[in-house]
Amino acid sequence: MTDIFCSIISGEIPADVVFRDEAVIVFKDIRPQAPVHLLVVPIRHMEGIGDADTATLGTLLMAAHRVAHEQGLVDGYRLIVNDGEHGGKIVPHLHIHVLGGKHLGPKLAQDSEVV
Repeated sequence: MTDIFCSIISGEIPADVVFRDEAVIVFKDIRPQAPVHLLVVPIRHMEGIGDADTATLGTLLMAAHRVAHEQGLVDGYRLIVNDGEHGGKIVPHLHIHVLGGKHLGPKLAQDSEVV
């Protein structure tokens, strides 16, 4: 499967990469929702959480923690994984959003009526 993240990983599409090793790439989101907005993406294509094993998920979480601190998010940060249509997932490649750089507050979404 090829998606935009696979194209970034292969170097076909440029990205502002802040970390990369054999398992993970981390780059800045092109539409940031906070002063710091990074995407932590496994190098090996996985569509969602259900495609990953616990070791991979742990590697992604530890990479998120590492880059959050390297980016100065010592007062805290938010990690988000969107999975499935109702979860707001757009790119069919597992990834973790790292958001921070300001007080984010308790809300997870914009004001909307919950039914």
